[in-house]
Amino acid sequence: MSQTSREIQELLVDYAGALRDGCIPTFLKSLSREEAKLIATSQEFWDATESVRILNSVGFAGRAVTANVSLFISRVDAEIASRMVKSKAPPPRRSSLVSRTTGHGSRSTGGGRAI
Repeated sequence: MSQTSREIQELLVDYAGALRDGCIPTFLKSLSREEAKLIATSQEFWDATESVRILNSVGFAGRAVTANVSLFISRVDAEIASRMVKSKAPPPRRSSLVSRTTGHGSRSTGGGRAI
């Protein structure tokens, strides 16, 4: 993929190899500005990439592994729940200030509320 000024056919071959190897970001980084413009404006390239994607999915269907998103969703739900609990929790008590002034923790010696 280090070649510059590749033709549409060469770009398609490189794209197919990147798709097969799972390195599409590397393919995209390898594009020169002119190649990127050529790809963006070429309907031929986009039609061919659809065919490549279909052939790739059929060819590797037996070895393809689909991600299990249920674990991800449960982690997101747990994070949301913990944030909701934190936001509803009462503010922390200031017992350290009371214990320094009265010497008795959160209780005052007068039987009233601690300040």
